[in-house]
Amino acid sequence: ATAGNDSWGWTDATTGKEYALMATDANTSFIDITDPINPIYLGNLPTATVSSSWRDVKVYNNYAFIVSEATNHGMQVFDLTRLRNVANPPEIFNADTHFTEFASAHNIVINETSGYAYIVGTNRNTSPSLGGPVFINIQNPTTPILEGAFIDGGYSHDAQVVTYNGPDTDYTGREILIGSNENEVVIADVTDKLNPTIISTISYSNARYAHQGWFTDDMKYFILGDELDELQIGNNTKTIVFDFSDLDNPVFHFNYLGATAAIDHNGYVKNNIYYQANYRAGVRMIDISQIGSSTFTEIGFFDSYPANDGTDFDGAWNVYPYFPSGNIIISDINSGLFVIRKSGT
Repeated sequence: ATAGNDSWGWTDATTGKEYALMATDANTSFIDITDPINPIYLGNLPTATVSSSWRDVKVYNNYAFIVSEATNHGMQVFDLTRLRNVANPPEIFNADTHFTEFASAHNIVINETSGYAYIVGTNRNTSPSLGGPVFINIQNPTTPILEGAFIDGGYSHDAQVVTYNGPDTDYTGREILIGSNENEVVIADVTDKLNPTIISTISYSNARYAHQGWFTDDMKYFILGDELDELQIGNNTKTIVFDFSDLDNPVFHFNYLGATAAIDHNGYVKNNIYYQANYRAGVRMIDISQIGSSTFTEIGFFDSYPANDGTDFDGAWNVYPYFPSGNIIISDINSGLFVIRKSGT
């Protein structure tokens, strides 16, 4: 059977329609969720090579960019405006561009402000990056250009890249990469693609696998998930919060412990809510408005894996909370795509 993994969303600015991009081990599926009660499965783009448990998709300028740990997969580029006119769904689609200047990768990150894709988790043993981020100019989406790579920070599992507009005015307007790099978090200036530089690094107590993190909207704090501490140490779901007010001197702020022993996976911030894909515990919605006083409060959840909240790799892989309508999508390894929204809305 097909298993789910990552997901992302696209809102068509021309039509206002909303689409879920659901990655699986075998393909990337496209679902029109504009009417969330009656979603329409439009079709899928098959993997470029072979199946893999890891596939990741992000969006820039009406194009989807897809990478996978599948052997020699490279990056598929798909024109999402093709979804406006699907005559006989579901269709099997082809990629508009297949970029092959790197082989396999764990993840793709896009800074939509700059028009750059950052390929992370590439093979540790091969050029151009030995596992660090690869920099690709996607300003013309169907003609990607590899412009550099970052070797100094080590293997990068996931990252966030922003055009910085936070409290540390030394870096205003610079392109800043925050890498979740297994044993530490790496803050780097990647503005100059030929000469990326590490600003600082920070680790934390009981680090087992620094997996993925996200800035608060004001870029003052960074919220990190460690994927293996629940399994190896036995704590409840632990979220690590750093104060990044001074990018040169990041400091640990506090730990938030969740209600269950489930493993945390991907988390994203929208306004004052942190949306955490929490594997067997589903998705947790956490109020972070009191982050300055080291307080998080869970205010909602949706359990896509109701059997139990155990410490294992099943259930909710990803959550995408950025649709304008308030629709939220969950990609679940076992059960596929869920479309949810806040109760009472």
